[in-house]
Order: sequence, then structure tokens, then C-alpha cells
Amino acid sequence: MKTTIWHNPRCSKSRQTLALLEAKSIKTAIRLYFEDKPNVEELMKMSRLLNMQPIEFTRTKETVFKEMKLTKDSSAEELLAAMAAEPKLIERPIVIRGDRAVLGRPPETVLDLFQHA
Repeated sequence: MKTTIWHNPRCSKSRQTLALLEAKSIKTAIRLYFEDKPNVEELMKMSRLLNMQPIEFTRTKETVFKEMKLTKDSSAEELLAAMAAEPKLIERPIVIRGDRAVLGRPPETVLDLFQHA
């Protein structure tokens, strides 16, 4: 089963999560999502895989969140469109395996994806 990380090399949690996967010898595809931006449909799917509402994986403390006039009451559609336009709004890292995904905060949470292998 394929494992993918939505990775930002400048983020310490993302680096820690990738290092943890590598230490466990888990072959992981790396998606540099700042360069390979997800579209709204991919983000909708990610919301389902994470079992989270878009606001739950939006970085609300980012300056661009306020600049885009977003609030915690913004609609899911607005948030998904904003994350597609500005990937820095996506909480990171996200690890996907099969039909499940987990936020790597803390990094050890991603190991849950491999408990039922």
C-alpha cells in the first residue's frame, strides 16, 4: 500500500515526521505541496481521508489567513479554495496511506496508519 507525505522541508514537524517514517523503513512518496499545489477536489478528498472539517487542518494563525479575510466561521468551500490558492494554509505534514490520512502533529500520530497493516 502506497504511503505519501505532503511535505514542507522548511517545517520542523514535517522533517521530523519524514525522519520517523524513514527510521521505520516505511517507503514514502514525497509531495512537495508548495510546488505541486493540491486543487480543491484533492483537498475535499483530504478532508474525508483525515475525517476532519477543512477548518481543522487550516493554519489559522498564518498572516495570509487574515489577509484573505478568512475566519474560523468561513465556509468549507471558502477554506478549501483558499488552501488551494495558498498551500501555506494547509496544516502539515499530512501522511496518506490507502484510504486514510493523519496529521503528523505530533509526528508519532502517523504511526497509527500502520497499526492495522
